[in-house]
Amino acid sequence: MKKMKTGNLVKTTLVFVAVLFGAMTLFAGIRVLTGADPGYVVFRPLLLYNTLMGVAYVAAGAIAWRNPAAGMRVAGIIFALNAAVLLAVVYLYRTGSAVAIDSVQAMTLRSVVWLVLLAGFAWLSRAARPAAPGQE
Repeated sequence: MKKMKTGNLVKTTLVFVAVLFGAMTLFAGIRVLTGADPGYVVFRPLLLYNTLMGVAYVAAGAIAWRNPAAGMRVAGIIFALNAAVLLAVVYLYRTGSAVAIDSVQAMTLRSVVWLVLLAGFAWLSRAARPAAPGQE
């Protein structure tokens, strides 16, 4: 019983983080797309990517709520995409393109958050599996 309560608390927390992070990403992206000045140079392709990913983050939270194993797979895809974009942004920043250090830091944060969510959903998926015979 205690294992189930812990699992439900972890699942609720992970889903909450995914959905809140997605909503905040959407809000920030839409603000800048509609003319708000973030205070640094905006690399428009990254802004569009992050705003669209805000939708994906919210969807991932909804998927994970219904099925943590599917949530783990979606979190893995999101982490991989964010890590790839992070590598591209770091490259662009280091080669002097119009990418602000703020963008590098934001993509680093996004990648770390989704790595943690991936690890959490992976833990949930393992914890939810029935024990093999003889390993109970």
